[in-house]
Amino acid sequence: MRIPCLIFFLALFFNLQSQNFSISGSVKDGKNGETVIGATIYLKEINKTASTNQYGFYSITAPKGKYTLSISYLGYKTVSQEIDLQNNITTNVSFSPAETNLDEIEISAKGGNENVKTTQMSAVTLDMTEIKKIPAFMGEVDILKTIQLLPGVKNAGDGNTGFYVRGGGPDQNLILLDEAPIYNASHLMGFFSVFNGDAIKNVTLIKGGMPAQYGGRLSSVLDISMKDGNNQNFQVDGGIGVIASRITIQGPIVKNKSSFLISARRTYIDVLAKPFLDKSDFKGTSYFFYDLNAKFNYIINDKNRIYLSGYFGRDKFQFKSEEDHFKTEIPWGNASACLRWNHVFNPKLFSNTSLIFTNYDFSFIATQEDFEATIKSGITDYSAKYDLNYFPNSRHNIKVGVNYIFHTFVPTSISAKQGTTTFDLGKAVKLYAHDAAIYISDDWEITQKIKINAGLRFGNFTQIGPFNRYNKNFQGKITDTTRYKANSVVANYNGLEPRFSIRYSLNPTSSLKAAFTRNFQYIHLATISSVSLPTDVWMPCTEVIHPQISNQYALGFFKNFHDNMFETSIEAYYKTMSNQIEYKEGSQPSDNVYDNPDNAFTFGKGWAYGAEFFIKKRTGKFTGWIGYTLSWTWRQFAEINYGQKFLAKYDRRHDMSLVLTYDASKQWNFGMVWVYGTGNRGTLPNGFFLYEGSLSSDYGLRNSYKFAPYHRMDLNVTFTPNRTAKLEKRRVAMTKEYEQQGKDVNSIQLQKKWCKNFSNSFTLSVFNVYNRYNPYFIYLTRKGDFTDGSLQVGAKQVSLFPILPSFTWNFKF
Repeated sequence: MRIPCLIFFLALFFNLQSQNFSISGSVKDGKNGETVIGATIYLKEINKTASTNQYGFYSITAPKGKYTLSISYLGYKTVSQEIDLQNNITTNVSFSPAETNLDEIEISAKGGNENVKTTQMSAVTLDMTEIKKIPAFMGEVDILKTIQLLPGVKNAGDGNTGFYVRGGGPDQNLILLDEAPIYNASHLMGFFSVFNGDAIKNVTLIKGGMPAQYGGRLSSVLDISMKDGNNQNFQVDGGIGVIASRITIQGPIVKNKSSFLISARRTYIDVLAKPFLDKSDFKGTSYFFYDLNAKFNYIINDKNRIYLSGYFGRDKFQFKSEEDHFKTEIPWGNASACLRWNHVFNPKLFSNTSLIFTNYDFSFIATQEDFEATIKSGITDYSAKYDLNYFPNSRHNIKVGVNYIFHTFVPTSISAKQGTTTFDLGKAVKLYAHDAAIYISDDWEITQKIKINAGLRFGNFTQIGPFNRYNKNFQGKITDTTRYKANSVVANYNGLEPRFSIRYSLNPTSSLKAAFTRNFQYIHLATISSVSLPTDVWMPCTEVIHPQISNQYALGFFKNFHDNMFETSIEAYYKTMSNQIEYKEGSQPSDNVYDNPDNAFTFGKGWAYGAEFFIKKRTGKFTGWIGYTLSWTWRQFAEINYGQKFLAKYDRRHDMSLVLTYDASKQWNFGMVWVYGTGNRGTLPNGFFLYEGSLSSDYGLRNSYKFAPYHRMDLNVTFTPNRTAKLEKRRVAMTKEYEQQGKDVNSIQLQKKWCKNFSNSFTLSVFNVYNRYNPYFIYLTRKGDFTDGSLQVGAKQVSLFPILPSFTWNFKF
C-alpha cells in the first residue's frame, strides 16, 4: 500500500498548489505537417520555458493570468500569441518557414540558450538541413560520418562508420531508428551508413548524462527520428550521385489526418564496375546495397495518434568462377519495424506505447560443384515499451516507463553438405534471453539557478534454455554436458542504474553542469578485426559472460556569447568500465563447433578520461563549429599483454575537427571540413627469430605502435538555380501561344503548381582535397635469407582514398 499512497499524496501535493493551469498541444510545420522536435515554448512574463518532445507534444504550467506565449525553432518564424489562462488550454501551433534573410532565420533557433538552461550535458542535436550542408564522401549524406566530427566522438579511420565515444567500443553505442535498435549501421564494409538522409528528420547524440529512459549500452545514444510524411501535399525528393541514387515519395492519405512516406536508395557499383572487373582477375565479382524506409501515421483525434514505420536494408557480395565451378554469396543486413501509439490523457499526462521488431543477420554461402558450406550469425529482438510523461507543474517533468525485449542470438553457426550427404558439425547454436527494465526520472527546477535531473533505472537480464553447457577439464576436453530445458534459467543478472545531473546558472548566458551515470550492458559485440565488420558476433550475458558496467563522471562549463550567436562548452569526464570482452589470443569464431561460443573470450577492465572543447557559431551566413578532444583510453586483461595495461587501439591523444558552411546567397552554398587526429594504435613485430627452420615474428606489447596522424580536408559547393521563374515564364508564354491558336490550355495550367514547387540543386564535393595518404593498415615485407644475413625487412603502408571528386544532382517537387 505504501507506493500507491505515495503516488496519491504526491499528486495531491502538486494539485493543491496555487491555482495552476496548463497550456499544452503539438507543434508542427505548417507546410508539410511534420511534428517539430525540440521547439522552445516560452512564457515571457514568468520566464518559463519548455520543449516539445520527440513527438512534437508540449505542456507548460503557470498560475492563472495573462501571458505572451512564444514558440520558436531554427528556420521558422517565431509564433507569439496572447493567452488568458483561466483554465487548461490546448494550443496546437503550425510554423511557417522563415523567408527573411539568413541572419533573421537562424536567430530564432530553439530559444537560443537551451544548451545553457537545460540539465542535459554532453548532448548534441543536429537537424538534417544542417547535416546536408556538410561535405559528404562520394556525395552521400552520412549521419554517422557527421557525428564523428563532434568532440568526444572518434572514427575508426577511412572506410568505417564505427564510432567510439569517450573510450567506449562501437558496440557500446545504442543506435535507434524510430525507437528500433540497429545492430549494424553500415554498408560496404563501413564506407556508408544505413541511414538515408532524405527519410530522416532529426538526430540526437548523447555522450554522457544519459537520461534514465535509455539503457542497455555504456557509452552513448544516437536517437534518429524518421520523417512522418507530408500530410498537406504530395512531394517527391531524390538525388542521382556517382555511386548511388535515391528517391523519396510522401504525401497525404487524408489531408491533415494521415500521411505516408516511402524512401529508397540503391548503389550501382555492380553495374559501373562490371566492365572493368570482367577484364581483370576479379571477374565474376559483384557487390551492391540498397535501403528501403517506409512510414505511415494517422491522427485519430487531438488525443490519439498512431505511427507505423519500418526499415529494410541489404548488402550483397557475390563471386563466381565458371572455370573453377566455384561460387560464393555473402548477404547481410538489418530489418526493423515499429508500431507506436501516442495518447494524451490530459494536458499534463502524455503516453507512448511501442511494439518493436529488429533483426540483423549475416550469411556466408560457398559452393563448389556439389559441395556447399554455410556460415550464419545474427540477432532478432521482439520488444514492447510503455512511457509516461507527466508535467505536474512548471518546475517538474516526470518520466516513467517500462520496456521488455526477447532476444534470439545466433552466434557463428556452420553447416556443410555434399550432394545428399550432410556433415555433422553440431546443431546450430541459438541463445535466448529476456531483457526487461523499468525507470523513473524527474527534471526538477528547484530554483531559477538550480535545476536537477534525477533518475533511476532497474534492469534484469535472464538467459534461458534450451541450452547445452559443455563442461571441460583442464586439458580443454569436453567431459560432460549440462542440458537446460526450454525456458529454464541459465543465468540471471540485474542491477540499479542511478542517473543524476545538475545545472547551476551563473547568469542568463552561462552555467555549470555536472553529471553521474551508471550503465549496465547485457549484450556484447565480439570482434577480431580492428574495425567493425558484418562478421562480428553479438553475444548475450551467460554464465561465463557477465554484464559490462560503467560509471561516468562529467563536469562542464557552458557559455553563450553575442545574443546566443556563439555556443561554447568545456567538458571533462572520467569513465570506468568493467567486464570488457575480447577474443582470446588465437581464437576464431569457427571455434564454436562442438563448443560454447563464450569459451573463446577473455575479460578485463577499461578506463578513459579527457576533456572536450566546443565552439559553435549558429547564426549568420557563416555557421559551423570547432571541436577538440584531449583523451586517454586504457584497457587491461589478465590473458592479454602479459596482464599489463595498454592503450586501446582507438586511443587518440588529440582529435580536432573544423566544420564551416557559408550561405553566400539563395543560390550558392559552400562547405568545408578539416579533421586531425593522433594516429590509431596497433601491434607490430619488434624483431624476428628462427624457430624449427621457419622465420617467426617477435611481437611487441599490445598496441605499442602508433600510426601516423590522420588529417584530411573536404570541400563542397552547392548551386541551386532559380528555375521557378524561368519555368513560370515559359508556361505563361506557352499559354499565350495556345490561346492565340485556339488550343486547350488546361494541360499547361496544370503545370503551374509543379513550376512553383519544383527545385533542384547541383553539389560538387571533393574528398581529401590535398591528397593525404592516411594509414589504413601496415604490412611487412621480407627479402633475402635470415641464415646468410641478407634478410631485409620493410614496412609498407596501405591507404584507401586519394583525392576523390563527386557530383550529385538533387531534386524536389
